[in-house]
This record gives sequence, C-alpha cells and structure tokens, in this order.
Amino acid sequence: MAAVTEQLGVGADGTSSDIGLLDLLRKHGPLGVSQLASGMQVTATAVRQRLTRLLAQGDIQRTSHRSGRGRPVHRYALTEKGRRRAGANFADLAIALWQEIRSIGDPEVRRGLLARISQRLAGLYAARIEGTSLEDRLESLAGLFRERRIPFEVDRRGDLPLLQATACPYPELAEQDRVICAMERLLFSELVGENLRLTNCRLDGHTCCTFAPARERESLEKKPVGEAHPPPADQDAGSCKVPADRLC
Repeated sequence: MAAVTEQLGVGADGTSSDIGLLDLLRKHGPLGVSQLASGMQVTATAVRQRLTRLLAQGDIQRTSHRSGRGRPVHRYALTEKGRRRAGANFADLAIALWQEIRSIGDPEVRRGLLARISQRLAGLYAARIEGTSLEDRLESLAGLFRERRIPFEVDRRGDLPLLQATACPYPELAEQDRVICAMERLLFSELVGENLRLTNCRLDGHTCCTFAPARERESLEKKPVGEAHPPPADQDAGSCKVPADRLC
C-alpha cells in the first residue's frame, strides 16, 4: 500500500478527511479496513468510524466475502453518490461553462440562470444541512465545506453569527469573475433559509470572505431550505463594512 499512501496526500497529523477515504476508494476500487488504515495512516478504529458515517450518508456500500470457516471479509466501495463526491477536479470545464454564462447578453436571463444554478446546488446539499437555529445551520454548512478541505467557520462573537471562509471554494472562477461571489451568496442563503450579505471579500484584500444575516437577530426565524428571505431591493452582492472587531 505504499503507492496508495503516497497518492492520498496524508496531512501532517497523520489523518485525512472523509474526502481522502472516498478518493482512496475512487482510485483503487473496493478495499478492506486494513487496506484503508494502511493507506490513510490511521488506526482501524478511526477508519471504521469514518466508514460508519459514510455508509449512513449513502456515499459507500459494503459487500461481504466468506472464505472457509473464518469470519466474512468486508470490502467497501463507492456508490454513485460517493463517486460524484470524490470526483476529479473539473476546473477547466467549470471555467469554460462560466464564461459561456457570462456571455449571455440579456442581464435578466443571466440573473435567472444564476439563481437556478444556485437552487440546483442547494438541492444537492440540502440534506446535509441540519439544525433549528441559524447558528446551527451555518455551522452545518461550514462543516460541509470543511469536509471538502475548504476552511469555513462560524464566528459567534457578536450579536449575529457570521459565516467566514479563509479560502475560496471556486478560486479559479472568482479570480476571473466576481459574479461567482453573488452566486455563492445565493447558494448559502438557499441552504440556511435566510438571506445573507457578503460583507467582506478576499478579493478586496480582506483575510476572509464574510457572510452575515441581512436581518436583525429578533427577526430571524427558521424557514425551509430553499426559501430564504428575499433580499432588499437595494442590496448589492459586493462588499460592505462591518465593525473592526468582527473581522477575521
């Protein structure tokens, strides 16, 4: 399994995320617990914990093989959902598609298309967003991106929770076109069921991108995912100032 270990890209602490396990299965096909533990450089117990979580999420499936009188040997493989989650990086394709979207001359058509893309992405992720409070839903959203090795966190120090990203989920696209930030804001608003504003942006020189609730705390209420409050008519998807003590 030495080659497997080299391809995995194990972190400095000797662990890897669920994405790492999925990527291992994508590259090498069905594997057992001992093979996964060797390839990920973690204990068999740690691997079993991840496998239990991924089985519950429908990302992997287990098959059993019995040889002789011994206990059956379990092997794990990706489901179709898992293959999509562990898929290769389609950055070039995404950039080409985005350029085609931006070439649409009618701004109303373009805005409508961006909104539909955001809703489609929200539908893919909606089942992973949990919690009855806005803080819980933001934390669930942050955890979803952390699984994808994109550092997101929730700042709870002020009156309202802030979603903060110290790296961009779509760096190649954002560097070419800041409209991707508007689509990202729409996506996050769909997922947490509350309109969010982009108050800081890394493209403006800030240390992180910050998304803040557009409403005051007393007006926040739980809404079904995909039914975020409509944004104010004069709201811009770009940056605006927040108190200095809330900057990350």
